Amino acid sequence: MLARTTRTGKLILLAGIIASCVSCDQATKLLATYRLRLSGPVSVLGDTIRLTYAENVGGFLSLGSQLGTGTRQLLFVVLVPAALLMLAIHILRSHAVEPTDTVASALVIGGGIGNLIDRVAFGFVRDFANLGFGQIRTGVFNVADVAITVGALLLVASAAHVKFRAWRAG
Repeated sequence: MLARTTRTGKLILLAGIIASCVSCDQATKLLATYRLRLSGPVSVLGDTIRLTYAENVGGFLSLGSQLGTGTRQLLFVVLVPAALLMLAIHILRSHAVEPTDTVASALVIGGGIGNLIDRVAFGFVRDFANLGFGQIRTGVFNVADVAITVGALLLVASAAHVKFRAWRAG
């Protein structure tokens, strides 16, 4: 078990990871916008990685893109940031949060903020990466999406680990 950190330690950890996520996300989106928007797709490693500029008005893998503009705004610009804020407050106030959960939550929050910046500034999220082999490919995503996914998987793994420890303890 990792040692729990102080509130100040958690704040520094949260802020550092969030700032890193947002900075990396926005820098890569800026590069994608200027390098890929007009040039078209670029294939790397035998087309395992395909870099292509895309504008996504929906959520993860374009989920919700068919919703009306007002509904998307409410969901992605009001409710998601409110949930991210509640997650940050929970992490900072709770005494029972492991450092792994703090890191995972910071990744989710940082990724969410990175995509929120795009939604507010442009009305869509800039995506640019696609992975795959042959016809089997992921959707187009960005660094923020990777941070959110990794953070969410870490939170699920952490919760499963806690349940397993409790089950094993009897």
